[in-house]
Parts: sequence; structure tokens; C-alpha cells
Amino acid sequence: MGRPFGVPVYVAPSWFLVAALITWVFGGQLDRILPDLGAARYLIALFFAVAFYASVLVHELAHTVAALRFSLPVRRIQLQFFGGVSEIEKESETPGREFVLAFVGPLLSLVLAGVFYLGMFTVEARSVPGVLLAGLMISNLIVAAFNLLPGLPLDGGRMLRAVVWKLSGDPMTGTVAAAWTGRALAVTVLIGLPLATHATGLSRGESVGSLNSLTDALLAAILAAIIWTGAGNSLRMARLRARLPELRARVLTRRAVPVTADTPLSEALRRANEAGARALVVVDGQGEPTGVVREAGIVSVPEHRRPWVAVGGLSQDLTEGMRVSAELAGEELIEHLREVPATEYLVVEETGEIYGVLSTGDVERAFVAAMSKSRTA
Repeated sequence: MGRPFGVPVYVAPSWFLVAALITWVFGGQLDRILPDLGAARYLIALFFAVAFYASVLVHELAHTVAALRFSLPVRRIQLQFFGGVSEIEKESETPGREFVLAFVGPLLSLVLAGVFYLGMFTVEARSVPGVLLAGLMISNLIVAAFNLLPGLPLDGGRMLRAVVWKLSGDPMTGTVAAAWTGRALAVTVLIGLPLATHATGLSRGESVGSLNSLTDALLAAILAAIIWTGAGNSLRMARLRARLPELRARVLTRRAVPVTADTPLSEALRRANEAGARALVVVDGQGEPTGVVREAGIVSVPEHRRPWVAVGGLSQDLTEGMRVSAELAGEELIEHLREVPATEYLVVEETGEIYGVLSTGDVERAFVAAMSKSRTA
């Protein structure tokens, strides 16, 4: 849809389903309040659906601006089923920043609700602008109240995480507390929402039909599933981040031997075997590295042809970003490999000395292992 503040905004296919549902429901309400509109009520209801999600976008932009203010990269904003999400790539460094980052979204929704409320005084209540402003005010209040519920993945859960983090001094403790609170909230929504709507209908003397009860139960189940799944994902991601420091370039790097570009592959492999190395680095006459021999290239050469194939033809020239510091670890290592895609990287010491070769395959296997441990932890 665009790139406000340099962050791309996407609309998920599920949004169109929700927009159609909002158009149908709000159109029915308009028919009761303003019966003279006729079929035009659905066009007005569609406008309301778009305006509502524009409010959701403002909510997410508040998170985005705060993240950028704290130097946290934002991959994208996505509008989807039941709201939106700002994909912030890194965690906040302090609980205070985490709290602010979470709170600004509901705060902007409350501000929008106030603006729409003031706007209602400038128009007639029983008019199209009056109904639209009233609907946007109520919907933004609901968005703010729902997001302030204290459980992950909601903003209130992130605020709770920040508070527990501040009190305990451990971000993982805050995540666990907020995630389990989110799961408890999911169960409460699943059971409590249908009961609350049923009790409200009885207190007003209204008959509660089976269709309405089924709709309430289905809505509660969807909301509960979203909250439960989000809480679980937040917990798994926190556990994964806790294990990411185990991914260290120095540990994952293969020992390498330097060879010149005209060295036959068979001779280069013999030297590597003698040295107990598993990788080859191509160097020039002064011993400066110029390329990394690709493992896939070595495997593709039959053994009987290896004495006649020079390693220079199997190497990948070193480009900017393919030199990796042996001290890189965790998210910094993953981010560097993501920004500079390659199959192998030259790992060097701070002095510039060759340490070895880092294979993307080795990093991927270590990452999958870390993910498996985070699921079972």
C-alpha cells in the first residue's frame, strides 16, 4: 500500500473477508438507524470498514515510529484478520523502552476515539457523518481496550512483560509471565465472551437465538485461538533468542587451508586432509585471500578429474560482506548472513588473519537445532 517512514505496508487476504463482514454488519445497523439510505448503506458501510482499518494502520504506525526512534528496524506492517501487526526485527534493550513501544499503539487509538468523539458535536447524530463518527469512536475504544488486556501477544501483554522485566531484571521472566497470562486470557475469552453476551441478552429480556449463540461462540473461539497461538509464539521466540548467542561464528567455522588459484583440486584436498581442515581458501601471491572454494563445486568434480581441475575455477570471489568477523554471534550473525546471501563466508580475526570458512548450511543446521531446543524447553 505504500512505505510510510520507509516501512512497507501490506494487506493480508484475510482483510478482505473481514472488510466484507464489517460491511454487511454495519450496513444492517445503518438500515435500522437511517432506513431511507436503501442499498447505498452498504457503500457507506464499506467506507466505514476502510476508515476503521485506516485507524488500525495509525495504531501500528505509532509502534513503528517508536521503534524507529529507538533504532529498532521494522520489516513491515501488515493489516490482517482482526487488526494489524508491526514486524519489529529486534527486541527493546530496556524494559522502559519496551513499555513505551507497546503503550503508544493503544494511546493513539484512544486519541483517535477522542477526535471522533469531538467530531460528533459538529454534525447531526442521526446522519451519515454522525453514525460514521460514532462507529469509529466506539471501534477505536474497543481496539484500545482489547490491546490493553494484559497478555501476549497484545500490547498490554508487552507492557506486563516490561513491568515484570523491570522488577525481576530478567526479560525472559517477563516473557514467561506475560505469555502464560495471555494463555489464561485466551481461556477466559473462550468461556467468558459467550456467557457474557448470553447474560446481557437475558438481562434485557431479549430471546437468545441459537444462531446468535453460535456466532458468539465462533467469535470467541477465533479470538481465543489468536491470543493462545500468539502467546505461544512469543514464548518460543523468546526462548529461541535466548539460545541464539550459542550460534557463534568462531564455533561454527570450518578450519581452512590457503591455496593458490592454479593448485589442482586433488593437491588442495590432500593438503586439507593432512591439516585436518574441511575448507579451502584461494589466496594470491602475497597470501591475501581472494576467494572461497565452494563445497558444492568440489562435490561436483569426479575424483578421477580432480588432478586436472584447478581450485580457481571452483571458487567464489570475495565480495563486500563476505568477510565475517570471528566474533560475530547470535542475532548479529544471522542478520549479517541475511543481508549478504552466500553459500560460504571467509571468517577472519580482528587482525585480518584467516580463521576459516563459514558454511551457510552449518549455520542453518545449528539454527534448526536451537529452534528444536526452544520448543522443548
